[in-house]
Amino acid sequence: MSVRLRPIQALRLWHEVGLALVRGNGVDLTSRQLAVLLTIYLEPPPHTVRGLAAKLGVTKPVITRALDAMGDMDLVSRRRDPADRRNVIIQRTVRGALFLDELGDLIAARAAELAP
Repeated sequence: MSVRLRPIQALRLWHEVGLALVRGNGVDLTSRQLAVLLTIYLEPPPHTVRGLAAKLGVTKPVITRALDAMGDMDLVSRRRDPADRRNVIIQRTVRGALFLDELGDLIAARAAELAP
């Protein structure tokens, strides 16, 4: 199914979703953190700090800071790669999956409100 939004509708959707997230009592992520989280959950694993940095076009410390914050919220976890102890593997968590499931529902509901 394809959804066509005019630019103003797309901005309104983004605004409505952003407002709902800010007004909620749940997780409050920056745009960068959300981009990292969506990459981890929507693209096949394994995910590493180095791989995420390359994918998003940022430095490894940027990814590390985002992962620190999201780890504190239990949205992701990290473990050493047993095959190469220098690498850190980023893992999904139940709380992260639930957050993104709710976010998807929120986006879908707000998008439905925009439909004619």
